Amino acid sequence: MLYRFKSKNMGDVIMLEPNGRQMLEIIGKSPGARGIILPQQMTGAIQAIEAAIRLEESHKEKDGDGLPEGVGLHQRAKPFIDMLRWNLTAGQEVVWGV
Repeated sequence: MLYRFKSKNMGDVIMLEPNGRQMLEIIGKSPGARGIILPQQMTGAIQAIEAAIRLEESHKEKDGDGLPEGVGLHQRAKPFIDMLRWNLTAGQEVVWGV
């Protein structure tokens, strides 16, 4: 399954199911087949994702041996954060599964 996040004023952000589910869980949304993120929820969502990124990076620093372990949360989350910021400014919701 794929998560396709859509808005009226920018291209879609598509994520594999585990990554989309993770983003939704981080921002406190139910990772169902459809949903909506309202503009008034976006600041909190962005802050929650950024906090999760910081937490992941701090764990990697403690446990890390300096070798990359694949794609990190900050790389997977960047397009989604950009979408949220853009739509927060535009006052538009982000939906998925519609």
